[in-house]
Amino acid sequence: MELIYARWLGWCTRVALTVLSAAFAAYALGLLEPLVALERLPQVWALPLERFLAATGAPTHWDWLGVALNGDYANLLGIAMLGMVSVVCYLRLLAPLVRTQERALAVIAASQIAVLVAAASGLLSGGH
Repeated sequence: MELIYARWLGWCTRVALTVLSAAFAAYALGLLEPLVALERLPQVWALPLERFLAATGAPTHWDWLGVALNGDYANLLGIAMLGMVSVVCYLRLLAPLVRTQERALAVIAASQIAVLVAAASGLLSGGH
């Protein structure tokens, strides 16, 4: 099981880092139009959050997915992918754990998946 997890961990991490690097390169080279123009950033950086959001149209929560092809948000795809690597690895292990009747380990893996997905969804944010 450890080798399966390790292989998937390595592969998923490389894919996520490639996406992260490509998104940065596309932004730095001007291949992707940013949501907030670089020249405008000094004007909005110091604004309180509510005014910043109103002035820029910046998304909150998971709404960034709607602007993920903008240069200044594309890097979040790679970051989100890195954050989900463990979930993907545990999902890959579930079937073999159940098949080999490693019930306790399967329950632990499923529980970790549930906690990580709940945390990523914002369910555990405490109303913020």
